[in-house]
Amino acid sequence: MDLIDDGMTTVVWASSIANTAAPTVAEITAGKNWTERVTPDGLKTDPTTADVDTSSLASKFDTKTVGRVGFDAEVTFKRGTTTPEDLPYQTLKYGATGYLLVRRGVAYETAFAAGQQVEVYPAICGERANIAPTANSVTKFTSPMKVTSPPVTDAVVAA
Repeated sequence: MDLIDDGMTTVVWASSIANTAAPTVAEITAGKNWTERVTPDGLKTDPTTADVDTSSLASKFDTKTVGRVGFDAEVTFKRGTTTPEDLPYQTLKYGATGYLLVRRGVAYETAFAAGQQVEVYPAICGERANIAPTANSVTKFTSPMKVTSPPVTDAVVAA
C-alpha cells in the first residue's frame, strides 16, 4: 500500500537542539510548528551528491564513486494577516539561525513522541523572496535555508 503525503508531514523551526541525532520532545514542542503556514508544495530538502572520478589514465570507461553530500533547503510559506499567522515571515529573515525539523509519514495532528523519526537540518536563512502575486492565490514567500553543518536525516526523537 502506498504512503500518502496529505496531512502526513510536519514542519517545525526550533531555535535550539542540543543533539541533532536525538532532539527531545521538549525541544521540538518549544519550536514553532509552522506546518499550517507551509504551501502544499512548499517543502524542499533536496540532497545532492558529488561525483568522485575514480578512473585512471589506463581506463577505457569512466568510473565514479560518491563524494560530498549537500542539501538545498527552502520552505515556501503563506503570508498571514495576524501576527501569529505571519510569524514565519517575521522570524526567517536574512541571517536567522535555527533548526528545520521535518517529520514524515505521521499524521500532522499526532503529537511528537519519543521513538519517532525526524529530519534535523541546522540552518541559516538567506534573503526571503516574495513570490509574485497571481490571480486566485494567497500571498507567499520563500525562505532559502543554507544547511550549516551535517543534517541528521534519520534522527530519533528522545524523551
